[in-house]
Amino acid sequence: MHLEFRHLRTIRAIHKAGGLARAADLMNITQSALSHQVKGLEDQAGMELFVRRSKPLKLSAAGMKLLKLAEKVLPEIEALEEEFRSLQSGKSGRLHIAIECHACFEWLFPVLEQFRKAWPEVDVDIRPGLAFDALPALGREEVDVVISSDPETIPHMDFTPLFDYEPVFVASSQHPLAQKPFVEAEDFRDELLITYPVDRARLDVFSQLLTPAKVEPRGVRQVELTAVILLLVASNRGVAVLPDWVVREVRYHSDYVTRPITKGGLTRRLYAATRAEETTKPFMAHLLRLARTIPVQLQRGRAEAAEEAPTVG
Repeated sequence: MHLEFRHLRTIRAIHKAGGLARAADLMNITQSALSHQVKGLEDQAGMELFVRRSKPLKLSAAGMKLLKLAEKVLPEIEALEEEFRSLQSGKSGRLHIAIECHACFEWLFPVLEQFRKAWPEVDVDIRPGLAFDALPALGREEVDVVISSDPETIPHMDFTPLFDYEPVFVASSQHPLAQKPFVEAEDFRDELLITYPVDRARLDVFSQLLTPAKVEPRGVRQVELTAVILLLVASNRGVAVLPDWVVREVRYHSDYVTRPITKGGLTRRLYAATRAEETTKPFMAHLLRLARTIPVQLQRGRAEAAEEAPTVG
């Protein structure tokens, strides 16, 4: 027996309508075409599917079995069709994010909180475990966005600028370096540097300052949580270098001081890497817009950010 979805829809429509004429109207076909379809289905089944002399038209025992199948299968098919329509219209999809920046959690969560309100049907996930192999994972479609400060020229990938930030030196207000207007590479030589547990190449203080200057701190202590890093710094157990969005409140706390890295300060830029064909998807474009604005609110304060739109060239 060769069953098609249209056969199941026919059985369901006739059962619901109670007659061929009304069922034909529901299905937007002629009654003659519907009768022909029913006869062909009964010929395949080798038995009647309807009790012909009943009013309203009723299903036979064999017809009830087909109805049971229709009521099980058709809702799943219709849900899948709706999902495909949503994908085509950009209302739903997958947004799996890999981050190469440990401190990015500080601004990424507020971004995703706003994003989910606008796109509740998009499946969102964060994949920190792919941080050191993130771009190849993007190419393999294992993730959909990579947050990185190191753009590369890769075919079929876009690196969208998000925002500029400043790596900032953080120390206890009682620390000797608190008296300096800015810190340089040599100032770290006798210090215990507290960092996130990531490779040195991913830390601005090493990649932009210490490694080029060939300076090694007295020691390095890796700590997972920003709050614990700040607690240790306040206790004068070490110093740290953190993005300015992380230290937005610390700047005004009497237990800490923040200082620029070098006289002119350091400026870095974050990017969102995406597959080129997906960059302009409606939900992806909205995510990128949020990621360009919300971190600025964290850096500068909500009132100022509302007055001054962020610009990156």
